[in-house]
Amino acid sequence: MNILIVEDEKLSAQKLQGMLQKLIPDAQIVKITDSVGATLDFLKTDPSIDIGFFDIQLADGISFEIFENFRVSFPVIFTTAFNEYAIQAFKVNSIDYLLKPIDEKALRYALEQFHASRPNTPAVLPDEIVAKALNMLTRKHKNRFLVKVGEHLRVIQSEEIAMFYSMEKAIYLKTLEDRNYPVDFTLDQLVDLLDPESFFRVNRKHIVSMAAITDIIAYSGSRLKIKLKVTSDEDIITSRDRVAEFKGWLGR
Repeated sequence: MNILIVEDEKLSAQKLQGMLQKLIPDAQIVKITDSVGATLDFLKTDPSIDIGFFDIQLADGISFEIFENFRVSFPVIFTTAFNEYAIQAFKVNSIDYLLKPIDEKALRYALEQFHASRPNTPAVLPDEIVAKALNMLTRKHKNRFLVKVGEHLRVIQSEEIAMFYSMEKAIYLKTLEDRNYPVDFTLDQLVDLLDPESFFRVNRKHIVSMAAITDIIAYSGSRLKIKLKVTSDEDIITSRDRVAEFKGWLGR
């Protein structure tokens, strides 16, 4: 199997290469490129590639730009540090994805899926998917919120926020000073607006800030209990299906 790796982080590329060679001893890593430009130059040489692993954000742009400038004739699996909610838009046709940091179990499963059903399917990105993805990956995140305090309005910077939470059908933000303010957004909307590097939705009721986390404790059912710098009316417990993604977010 001939493999192309597109990754601008040297250590990540080396780790992925090592796992691939362990799982597929006869695999040949034909090339490792670190940018959109270098990848396009390589693809124009018409190499024989069976599958590609493409990081989404590269040194000179976003790997979706490769598809805008070249017809990729082999299946591609994206690797990304973006959370699962953002990446759903990219999982189309033959395309799959792996969340960073990549673990061997997830990689093995992706390869099994490739062997079972996608060995000869080219990676095809419809124009509307490319446009949606580029917009999602390049847009600016919301970095301040306007809240009402009595008869006054106050601007809260995102770095001042410890968490967002739902209570009695309303959504609130809690600052690192332990003050609560209602906001006119749903948690689903906030997931799209907030910087995914700084905020993570741990369950259906809470979005927490990395800056506010003080401790993480093992909890029943393989879940995790999160302690913050601020008070909370209830324990903040990760949903079981978000534990792996949460750990990946912490380790970026």
